Formats: sequence, structure tokens, C-alpha cells
Amino acid sequence: MKKRIIAAAALLVVIAAGGAAWWQISQRSNLPDGISQSNGRIEAERIAVATKLAGRVAEVLVVEGDWVESGQLIARMDTADLEANLRQAQAVVLQAEQQKLQAEALLRQRQSELTTAEANFSRVEQLASDGYNSQAQLDTQRTVLHSAQAAVASAEAGIPLAEATIAAARAAVEGVQSLIDDSNLTAPRAGRVQYVLEHPGEVVAAGSSIVTLTDLSDMYMSIYLPSRDAGRLAIGADARIILDAIPDYVIPATVTFVASTAQFTPKSVETSEERDQLMFRVKLTIAPELLAEYSDRARAGVPGVGYVLVADGATWPPELAVRLPQ
Repeated sequence: MKKRIIAAAALLVVIAAGGAAWWQISQRSNLPDGISQSNGRIEAERIAVATKLAGRVAEVLVVEGDWVESGQLIARMDTADLEANLRQAQAVVLQAEQQKLQAEALLRQRQSELTTAEANFSRVEQLASDGYNSQAQLDTQRTVLHSAQAAVASAEAGIPLAEATIAAARAAVEGVQSLIDDSNLTAPRAGRVQYVLEHPGEVVAAGSSIVTLTDLSDMYMSIYLPSRDAGRLAIGADARIILDAIPDYVIPATVTFVASTAQFTPKSVETSEERDQLMFRVKLTIAPELLAEYSDRARAGVPGVGYVLVADGATWPPELAVRLPQ
């Protein structure tokens, strides 16, 4: 019984492969010379909106399918601990500013003492030159003057130290504030919410994705062409895309990438050639302006067929003229 089931399954696979090969051969035979085709699937760049720090998710403001603009707030992380750290850092700034005020007051005091010491030294020096004071009194006053000068120098050095302390404290405040700002997760680009991966109350690790967006301004179809076609294909060549879901419309596209090295045909790509034949990946990109006009209809993952001009002078037949929804 098992052998019969396996044999039947193998027969179905052969029939399906043969049917797919016949379909592609028949499709290719209807194309004018200089045009190549291959089936593919519409793809779009995905953007993972992730948290920079580990923590608890406080709020998710979008649901799957929502359209978000660039910079729009998507989710918030719990910032209770960070806000406590911010208040502590702000208190350190106030403390450092008070220390600077004290250093400035001390400097003014030392400068006043120096002024007094200079005046006293001048009087003692004059009296000593007139013979009214001894040399010992003059030396004593000179020592007082030098001490006052040293005290002023020390007080002056305290000002830059206080300013450096304030700068370091303010930098700490900015660092904590930056972490708080990073806890507000925003959309880096406009797009549609593909998945909401985490929900309020869940604790996540640093770098965890909270929401995944699909960037509908960068959509393309990857197709695979044999070397005889890929070798003649130029970057910037004109292309067309017909989607299975809307076969009556022909979407214009441009060849933006041709693989520099060959690769085995992926199993998901059905061609008339054998599976072990080497193929080249080609990227057909839809213009962002066109995507913006039809952003409400753009969908990733839709299968279809891509067509490219591979020969100089080749033109599109009427059935591949651009036709777009109105």
C-alpha cells in the first residue's frame, strides 16, 4: 500500500512538472523575439521596529494592517526606571551648579583677602624703609601676601573644575533622556504594519522587534532567467509585470539588478529547463511614484509573471502595453 501511495505521489509530481513546463513553453512561444519571461512573486522591503533596551512593553499603538507615516509613534516601552535615573541625574546637575556658586563665592573672598594683604604689605614695606618696622615684620607680611595669592590661585582653579562637573552631570542627563526618547518607537519610513510581534506587558530583550513594517515604496519582483537571456539583459532595461490576481493590468517596471554569478534555480520557480540548470536572478523594481499612487492596492506576496526586453530594438506587443487601474 505504501509503495502504491509513493508511486501515485511521484506520478502527480511528474504530471504537475510537465504541465508547468508545457505552460511556460507555450507562453514563451507566444512572445516576440527579444522578450523573456519568468514567474515570480511581488516582494517588499521589511523593516523591523526594535527596542534598543531590554524592558517591558508599555503600549502598542498600531494593529496589523495599519498604514503608518514616517516618524509616527508605534509603541512605547516602560520608562519608570529611566525616569528615576533622569531625576537623579538632574539632581546631580543642581548639586554641581551649587558647587560652582560656592567656588565663585570663595574666589571673591580670596580676592578680597588678597587685596587686604597687598595693602598691608605696602604699608609695612614703606614703614620698614623709613625705619619704623623691622625686617621680621616685613617678612611676616610678605608671607601673608604669598598665602593670599596662593589662596586666590586655588579658588580660581576650582571654577573650571566646577564647570567640568556640571558638564559631566548634564551629559549624564542627556544620556538618560536619549534612552527615554529611544523608548518611544517610531516608524523610520512610511509603510503598512505587517506583524505586531509583542504586546503590552511583555518583557523583551534588547534588540527585540516589536512591530514589522512593509515598505510599500520599495516593491519588486525577483525572477530567474537562463544565461542566454540574462547575458543580454542591461540594468535599466524596460520590464513588465502581470499579477495573477489582476491579469487584466500590465504594470511597468525597470530592471535594477542582475546577478553577477549564476545559481541553481530555486524549487519554487517553475521553468521549462531542468532543475539543475543554472539561472541568474533579476530584480524588476516598480517606480516609487507609481507605488505612491496605488499604495492602497499594493500587496506583497502576490504571484505573477515578469517580462523583460533582452534584445536591442525589441518592442512590446499590444498585449504587454501598460494598463493600470483607474
